[in-house]
Amino acid sequence: MAKVLLENITKIYDNSVEAVKDVNLTAEDKEFVVLVGPSGCGKTTTLRMIAGLEEITKGKIYIGDRLVNNVLPKDRDIAMVFQNYALYPHMSVYQNMAFGLKLRKTPKEEIYKRVKTTAELLGIQELLNRKPKQLSGGQRQRVALGRSIVRKPKVFLFDEPLSNLDAKLRVQMRAEIIKLHKKLKTTIIYVTHDQVEAMTMGNKIVVMKDGMVQQINSPINIYNHPGNKFVAGFIGSPAINFFEGKLRRDNTKLYFENEGLSLPIPNEFEKPLQDYENNEITIGIRPEDIYHKLYSANAEIPAEIKALVEVVEPLGSEYVVSFLIGKKNFIARLEPKEEPKMGNKMDIIIDMKKVHFFDPKTEITLV
Repeated sequence: MAKVLLENITKIYDNSVEAVKDVNLTAEDKEFVVLVGPSGCGKTTTLRMIAGLEEITKGKIYIGDRLVNNVLPKDRDIAMVFQNYALYPHMSVYQNMAFGLKLRKTPKEEIYKRVKTTAELLGIQELLNRKPKQLSGGQRQRVALGRSIVRKPKVFLFDEPLSNLDAKLRVQMRAEIIKLHKKLKTTIIYVTHDQVEAMTMGNKIVVMKDGMVQQINSPINIYNHPGNKFVAGFIGSPAINFFEGKLRRDNTKLYFENEGLSLPIPNEFEKPLQDYENNEITIGIRPEDIYHKLYSANAEIPAEIKALVEVVEPLGSEYVVSFLIGKKNFIARLEPKEEPKMGNKMDIIIDMKKVHFFDPKTEITLV
């Protein structure tokens, strides 16, 4: 079993700086878990504590059934893939991949067999005699992966391994790592600041902020049901649009209102929001839940508004449009069937079924 369990993990630097605060997390056997969050949120520190490269101030870490708080990194049966590849420049690809096995006094025949099999798995068998300086970034990343795979560890730890690659190669390597996970059937804990990587790669996402876990769930559940305003704003590209306003009742119907908007609240949302009537509230509308009026058939509960087109970005498959309503800018992703004209007012549809509601003080999701 390669289950990883973190119980109340805390990391304090210099007796004052709490980099990680009371983190509880389970990575099940064969699960692909992604820690995601902005720079400085504690995700890499958490990974390094799992690896044994950082001491734990408080809490317990188990790998399998073994408590590893005081176990040396080399004895934890983990492999770590770093952002900068960490290859030995004077060694060939073969020597880099074989180095860890040699330290463990693995027989030469077994080393050769493992390196050859792993090189074929990664498509780098033609590179075994080259030095790292003769390789591209993507090839170096494959070698770094191969060096970890040959050891057959219980757990793979990835620390932003794709951040040095160009955009096209990042997409390609994402797919390669996903395929590797399926082939190797091992536990992976992966750190990234890129929410697209998190959404596309992980079975489970752990969103972190200021050293604390904000939400743990599957990618689709985190996207559709963010636990708070931070998670809603961090996951999704372009980012969700937030509006501040009040809930007011007009006869029997409840509306969200601010300076430029008046949006009817779906009947099914009225009960969970009843305590906010005549009070401040924050709503979040994702850009993909806003439609051109003529192409809004997918909107389950449509609400029509008129907004000024400020900027249009044609991306081929869609238009990313910046609108202005009142003094508030917001972004929409529209179908490429009809190009919006900058400076014109446009009728657009918001799908109220997909709107998220947040408490303005606690920022907790209400609906």
